[in-house]
Amino acid sequence: MNGVGGSSADRELAQMKPWPNAAPPISQAERAARLARAQALMTTDAMIVGAGASLRYFAGVGWNATERLVAMILPKSGAPVMICPRFEEGSLLASLGIDAPLRLWEEHESPYALSAQVLAELGATSLAVDPALAFAMFDALRLAAPGVAMANAAPVVDGCRMIKSPAELALMSQAKAMTLEVQRRSALILREGITTSEVRRFIDQAHRALGADDGSSFCAVQFGEASAYPHGLPGEQALKDGDLVLIDTGCRVQGYNSDITRTYVFGRPTQEMVRVWAVEKKAQAAAFAAVRPGVPCEEIDAVARRVLASEGFSAGYDLPGLPHRTGHGIGLSIHEAPYLVRGDRTPLQPGMCFSNEPMIVIPGAFGVRLEDHFHVTEDGAAWFTEPQNSLEKPFG
Repeated sequence: MNGVGGSSADRELAQMKPWPNAAPPISQAERAARLARAQALMTTDAMIVGAGASLRYFAGVGWNATERLVAMILPKSGAPVMICPRFEEGSLLASLGIDAPLRLWEEHESPYALSAQVLAELGATSLAVDPALAFAMFDALRLAAPGVAMANAAPVVDGCRMIKSPAELALMSQAKAMTLEVQRRSALILREGITTSEVRRFIDQAHRALGADDGSSFCAVQFGEASAYPHGLPGEQALKDGDLVLIDTGCRVQGYNSDITRTYVFGRPTQEMVRVWAVEKKAQAAAFAAVRPGVPCEEIDAVARRVLASEGFSAGYDLPGLPHRTGHGIGLSIHEAPYLVRGDRTPLQPGMCFSNEPMIVIPGAFGVRLEDHFHVTEDGAAWFTEPQNSLEKPFG
């Protein structure tokens, strides 16, 4: 056996238990430091952050955005204020990870008028707005506070979130280790005729068995020619002997994401599969080796593309070659700033975390994507998970 096939979903799930030595949660003291950092970066009188990843980052509230405004207003100095529907007060208090007074609104009332009132009480005449806030909410807030100049809060939000603390790195390390274990066991359940939906179902159950927040946060399973499409094809596929298998999946641990892709063969590979896989491995390794503090993000993408060009693939986005960026930032959002792509000149800094996935697509045939994540260190980069070392023996 090469670690591909030979087992079953029931057998693998029976062996899986909640992850031992779970990483500790983000402390209230760390959240207080985040708020202070945001205030130091702010050039406006206040900032508003709506429900979503950034509200979880600053306030510990892991809610998704809905049509009702739930938000934090953070003044340039002083304590934050939470805006919340009154009927959600108990749930918010149970989730809140900071000390902040609540300003509540009833269903028939305008949360935007309430927010404008809070801004007036704070003496704020300028406001940085969460870039993830829905346009309808931004527009309603703008109309409710016509005397308040509004700006994009991305420099503040990204300036805080893109540098991960040791506590964040520990949570991300756990999430990625869990997904790598799920990837390993997924390979074991493969058999001729197994469908993509069967594999996806197992992956979700396996993530749940290990203690992920909500099972798989996403899952793409692609067999054969479908692997030539970066995000797959609609419909069901059944595994055949000789197919390439591409599985891209992840989970969350206390909101922090994993995202790992493995590409390997079910059966015997063709010479072309072996060649392309080796080039992909070379490009991923070169991108990793180029990481240093101060290097622009776009240079890591350029390094990977130079490897591909030296092996006869496109240096741009044309196919055969790499049709997308080499990597993305990751944390509480699966894709977040900065990005390893041409045009992103953000200097790498210790604590930044990225995917490294310079996929090679051969139209009409197959695709190979090896995706692992690293964090920038003082003198280079460190892998969260060890990259795949073999096409035919993907897990050693």
